[in-house]
Amino acid sequence: MEITADNRLRRLIVVGDRVLVKPKNPSERTNSGLYLPPTVTEKEQVQSGYVIKVGPGYPIPSPSEEEPWKETEEKVKYMPLQALEGDLAIYLQRNAIELEYEGEKYCIVPQSAILLLERSENLFD
Repeated sequence: MEITADNRLRRLIVVGDRVLVKPKNPSERTNSGLYLPPTVTEKEQVQSGYVIKVGPGYPIPSPSEEEPWKETEEKVKYMPLQALEGDLAIYLQRNAIELEYEGEKYCIVPQSAILLLERSENLFD
């Protein structure tokens, strides 16, 4: 699922060092052929999913000026995250916050909970 101008994911703003992930559909069947209920597959420690949106990153403190009486605009600078939209992320489930938005299941994952990223040009094809 990609973000387009006409869908409502464009309105979401991810804050800080967090990433919005759409979980991949886990396999409902084991290698031996047993079907697992959704509660078992959702409780696995490591999950994978596609990065939908990325927050601005880690805030960097601005250097203080030597003239404290001067009024200056506080411009917040951010160190960008490694995750990019469209990446396949493998993350720790215990740190993810699950939510449902317009009937779709998503997870908000902090950058520190992402273990591995797979980046491909045609990941959604």
